[in-house]
Amino acid sequence: MITLDAVTKSYSAHRVLHDLAFVARPGEVTLLVGANGCGKTTTMRLIAGLSTLDGGQIVIGGHRLARDRRAALAALSFLPQSPSFHRQLSVGRILTFYARLRNVPLPRVAAVADQWGLADRLDVPTGRLSGGLRQRLALAVLWLPEAAVLVLDEPGLSLDPDWRRHLQGELRSAARRGQTVLVSTHLLGEWDAHADRCLVLHGGQVSRELPPDRLRDAFPFALPYPSLVSAGGGRRRRE
Repeated sequence: MITLDAVTKSYSAHRVLHDLAFVARPGEVTLLVGANGCGKTTTMRLIAGLSTLDGGQIVIGGHRLARDRRAALAALSFLPQSPSFHRQLSVGRILTFYARLRNVPLPRVAAVADQWGLADRLDVPTGRLSGGLRQRLALAVLWLPEAAVLVLDEPGLSLDPDWRRHLQGELRSAARRGQTVLVSTHLLGEWDAHADRCLVLHGGQVSRELPPDRLRDAFPFALPYPSLVSAGGGRRRRE
């Protein structure tokens, strides 16, 4: 579970989050949605311990992040919006490094590589990967520790439609296993009916909750790029 209570965050004189409060529960895929610049990435970075709260508290898996940081972050696996890897290191070496970092048995590397279509690319340097393959490598890293809490910031931007559907299926499976899944996105069309809850971030707070099977109808103004949404579930972001 993830619990945010009265979370505030400012950059200089600009307040991004103001008394933000919500809960992401085990067994559910929770979306955090809103227009670009509304504070989604700031929220995700705070949860991942990559930025410092100005006020309030965050609790992950029963551990208060400010008080028991190690235990809180041990329960979490995080996918940033723009993952990057050393260009000269191979896919296999990246996965092995993170497996050792998270005390994951090395045989799991082969399992997640296969899960994300990377089994035949383990020797390929990451600098030669396409954007979609890099994103799949980042997802494989996310999946390595089988964490109780999965936090993903705009995970579908570089994936083609087939891999977006694969991602959604894997996240639903994770939720069914009892994991907590929190996804931030502004591409609502691709998530219609693929989540359990949808929270709208506006003005630094959660302003309302939307029906997760009617996202495009309920919140069309959250889509700064209307061309990204199609009846088929979305197109890839234009480069």
